[in-house]
Amino acid sequence: MNENISSESCDPLPMQSTVTLNVTDKDVYGEDTYNPFEHRNVLHPTSTLGSFFHLLKSSLGSGLLAMPAAFKHTGLIPGCIGTALVGVIATHCVHILVTTSREICSHCRVSSLSYTDTCEKVFKHGPHNLRKYSQIVRHFADYAMAGVCLGGTSVYVIFIASSLKDICDHFNPNYTFTVKEYCGFLLIPLIVLTQIRHLKFLVPFSLLANICLLLTFVITCIYTFSDLKDISTVKLASSPTQWPLFLSTAIFAMEGINVVMPVENEMKKPQHFLGCPGVLNVTMVLVAVLYAVVGMFGYLKYGDDVKGSITINLPQDEILALTAKVMVATAVYFTYCLQMYAPMDIIWSRIKDSMKQKFHNIGQIILRTISVALTVILAVAVPDLELLIGLVGAIFFSTLGLFIPIVVETVHKWDRDLGKFKYILWKNTLLLLFYLLVLVSGCYSAIKEIIIKFS
Repeated sequence: MNENISSESCDPLPMQSTVTLNVTDKDVYGEDTYNPFEHRNVLHPTSTLGSFFHLLKSSLGSGLLAMPAAFKHTGLIPGCIGTALVGVIATHCVHILVTTSREICSHCRVSSLSYTDTCEKVFKHGPHNLRKYSQIVRHFADYAMAGVCLGGTSVYVIFIASSLKDICDHFNPNYTFTVKEYCGFLLIPLIVLTQIRHLKFLVPFSLLANICLLLTFVITCIYTFSDLKDISTVKLASSPTQWPLFLSTAIFAMEGINVVMPVENEMKKPQHFLGCPGVLNVTMVLVAVLYAVVGMFGYLKYGDDVKGSITINLPQDEILALTAKVMVATAVYFTYCLQMYAPMDIIWSRIKDSMKQKFHNIGQIILRTISVALTVILAVAVPDLELLIGLVGAIFFSTLGLFIPIVVETVHKWDRDLGKFKYILWKNTLLLLFYLLVLVSGCYSAIKEIIIKFS
């Protein structure tokens, strides 16, 4: 475990010998550098290769199956360029978050900081007129992370419901239910599964989900890369008015920033996380290539008929395809519980002190039940996988992955070093405009399509 970190102070520790870091011998504050790497006491540190796989797993999830639908909104050429653009921006935002966290660790003389700790301390030790907002910023980051998890799990409900409908319609075509009804059927099983409160009991479910998801990808690729249509049957470029849904879907699919700090903090050699090649850069290049390939060839295979998850396009009358649909439903079902762990922990830590100890158990049950019900209600309200992914990506994933890192770096550098000609300020202004473009246009496009489809 990492050494305890106070969120209220940055008391200096005795000076230790230092090694080379991404900060110089004299840090940006004019003090002798405190090397946080030397003071990390991790009980079971992760190797560089292990960290690579952890980061890869966090970025390669069910969102990969949605990329062909994203390409439908742009066409092949803008889709490939857009995937590369989102990959570069997402990688840069992770880079500035980790770099800022390391610098504030050095200044505060602590070994490591979480995502929310970093946000809080940057404001607490930033410009004087912003320091009073440090707790507000921490709460905002906490709830943004909870929003990502809750919004993502709503997408998972649609994933499972759509897959179950596809499977059951094949075996019982004379008596079918809607996706909304399948969402309702899932309420009780999801409530029961989410009552598991300790991470160690979720490990077997995580292993099963990973195996099912991997096999689903393999089977999907077998179908996708066989009997491809001619390139003339699909659009090389769609109308720019449809591009916002691509951006929000790509951000939903590729963003894994909520696990970045835990992975970096647990590394045996955290120096290998950034830099070139570095764990981050290698992972994100591979992720961007995989997403572009799956998106491009999935769109080539099914054209404008591609669904929100490409597994729904697989044949209904073949055992191998049905197996993939069963496995993806199983994988996402167990992943739902894993994704709910973080927001439940965040919300419970905020409210548990307001009730007596003897009511904690019933309080946990009620909290988890209400949270699951909210995700199901959102899924029922927007029972279209493609549109819900676009909406959740535009609001929650862009805020956590783009907006917060941009603001945190700007505040951190404001009184210190904004670079030559204040290039950091200009660069972050452009990134902020990109975030606003994704947020506004993504929400507008998704809500517009939702109204058209369900009115």
